[in-house]
Amino acid sequence: MSAYAPMLAALLALLVGLTIGKAWERYKLRDGKWIDRRRVRESPHYILGLNFLVANQIDLAIEELSRAASLDADALEVHMILGNLYREKGQVGKAITVHQSLLQRPRLSKLEHAYVLLCLGLDYKRGGFVERALEAFNEVLRLDPKNEYALLNLQKLHEDQHQWLEAYDTRQRLTKLSSDGGAQYQNQNQAILAFLENEIGLEAMRRKDLTEAIRRFEGAIDLDARAVPAYLNLGDVRVLQGDERAAAAIWERLIDVARDRAYLAFDRLEALAIRTGNPERFTRLCRRLIEETPSDWRARLALSRHLSASGRPRDALDLLFAALVQNPHALSIHRAIWRALGQLQHPASLVDRYGELTEHAVFYLDPHVCMRCRYRSTELLWQCPHCHDWNTFVEERIAPAQDPTEVEV
Repeated sequence: MSAYAPMLAALLALLVGLTIGKAWERYKLRDGKWIDRRRVRESPHYILGLNFLVANQIDLAIEELSRAASLDADALEVHMILGNLYREKGQVGKAITVHQSLLQRPRLSKLEHAYVLLCLGLDYKRGGFVERALEAFNEVLRLDPKNEYALLNLQKLHEDQHQWLEAYDTRQRLTKLSSDGGAQYQNQNQAILAFLENEIGLEAMRRKDLTEAIRRFEGAIDLDARAVPAYLNLGDVRVLQGDERAAAAIWERLIDVARDRAYLAFDRLEALAIRTGNPERFTRLCRRLIEETPSDWRARLALSRHLSASGRPRDALDLLFAALVQNPHALSIHRAIWRALGQLQHPASLVDRYGELTEHAVFYLDPHVCMRCRYRSTELLWQCPHCHDWNTFVEERIAPAQDPTEVEV
């Protein structure tokens, strides 16, 4: 038995050590009293607060979490959540006070310090204190260089200030950190970098630095072949340089790589065709698009405007009626029809046909919707002014289009 005594003593010491360690992890001494660290998380107020938070009932969440926090003033995560809720409620001053008080705690770990600073930076950003927000996010990155959320908010701040170079550099840092995020995430990063390159190119255009603008626009297209605004702007630069043939080639390439955005180049291509004495080039382009995609109402609308301006309102009207079948809710089609009917002196048969096609139509002015936050716009925007995400707008359709095989041009 004596031979096993040292082993039993060591085992007993190990068990005692584990017990003391667990107790030390759970309890702490404060003002002469032992405090249970898990008491806050096990409190019904904490659980209720989280439930209200998930249900987006912020006032009730604040009430319950405040009660949970009163059980332990040192419960860092509860106070951080409370500060964040004050910010979301619009009480930015209160949120700043909460998070600043947390930073005064003497024994915060480096990571805890970074997270509290991140919350404070978000408070400053919400309150419009741009310089303080920039300082806070940069300090977070000094403490935690891989903090992607700080980088993302820093990028958005630079974008809000139109500091496109800084935003681009920040996004590049974020892209390097997320290099293992999968193909879809990498494609998204490339697309955002392309939009930022395009903005830098626009700044160069405003400075009349066309060489730099071309470099930036071409760089945007290299990053993302569907960087639509870069094609449009690159063509504009070529026109300024007097190279209209190159401009036409660029805009026609846009139509090939992003058919759903082809209509953005129509006005430019039409003006160029007329200016160069070859209007039939634009007519052929539109007819090709209609033939390849029978549901393309925008190509019909563009061609109808071209024909109407050329003194062919009857042909234009046929195209517009076919476009109306595809999208009866687009106010631009109706306006074009009214103009064409006016040119033809409002013949009763055509007016009646128009009435039949629009019997159940609903007109709307803001068909473009952000897929992220549901912000609506009358025109296509590359960056949402509400959530600030890039390339999130789609055209909302109230009803499905008629079968293309039923449409006659």
